[in-house]
Amino acid sequence: QVQLVESGGGLVQPGGSLRLSCAASGIALFRIFNMGWYRQSPGKQRELVAAISSAGGTTYADSVKDRFIISRDNAKNTVSLQMNSLKPEDTAVYYCNMGRIGFDYWGQGTQVTVSS
Repeated sequence: QVQLVESGGGLVQPGGSLRLSCAASGIALFRIFNMGWYRQSPGKQRELVAAISSAGGTTYADSVKDRFIISRDNAKNTVSLQMNSLKPEDTAVYYCNMGRIGFDYWGQGTQVTVSS
């Protein structure tokens, strides 16, 4: 059974940093999957924050470009999101996603709160 477990969320002051991690288990070929981080805040739709393809190509939402960095470690079956210069509007539940054609897996989410 495939499982994605996020960690690293919490409370941080504006301008601070957090690093989210997502560990995948129950999957033999992690490296062939595209990985992404999404977020959802109350009253809003879930949105893509950053994605990294199986080939290592990255995509970022305009709102986080130059502040967030997504990376993956295929040897450890993990994907990370380094979040810098955090803003109150980054407050949301962050979800890890793993997918390819015919497959779509989600983690349970981790709360990130940016507040003074």
